[in-house]
Amino acid sequence: MIGARQMAEIASVQKRYDASLMRFPNVVGTGIGYRQRKGQTVDELCLIVLVSQKLKRSDLPDDAVLPSELDGAPVDVVETGAFAV
Repeated sequence: MIGARQMAEIASVQKRYDASLMRFPNVVGTGIGYRQRKGQTVDELCLIVLVSQKLKRSDLPDDAVLPSELDGAPVDVVETGAFAV
């Protein structure tokens, strides 16, 4: 079960970093949810960064690699495709 404190902490991190995360290539949004590993949901609440296309780390310049955590909040990168406006 999600603890209110943990959710509030991750929401605070999301608020602080949303604008800077949106400047990364392929990033189309952010959210809060459970980490996905090999298509399975695991019991780890995290900041989710939504990308239009997930690329291999080796295909990205160093300044385009998303962090694995921000201020102690784990970050999960999830491919969603592009959103229509």
